[in-house]
Amino acid sequence: MTNHARVLVTIARDPGVRLRDVATTCALTERTVQAIVTDLETDGYLRRVRDGRRNRYEISDNALFRHPAEAGVQVAGLLALLAGAPRSRQAEAGSASEAGVGIGG
Repeated sequence: MTNHARVLVTIARDPGVRLRDVATTCALTERTVQAIVTDLETDGYLRRVRDGRRNRYEISDNALFRHPAEAGVQVAGLLALLAGAPRSRQAEAGSASEAGVGIGG
């Protein structure tokens, strides 16, 4: 699994997690996690929302894998499998095996 996928799964498990804790969980530097979150935000996989002095993260229900081998497959299926995140209706219609690879980055 890529570092981008690890970070996204960690955030899916706890949308209010601090990036410092994501870094520890994923065995990455905090700076690397910040860059990955910026990439994920730019590419439409998640959205950062201010919650008082902290950030919360919202995972996009409609985000699709970028790699041509998984084109058109929603990331929500992989997140549901790895993080226990709720699946969207469209993701439930597809098979779980379609989402068996990490997010590129």
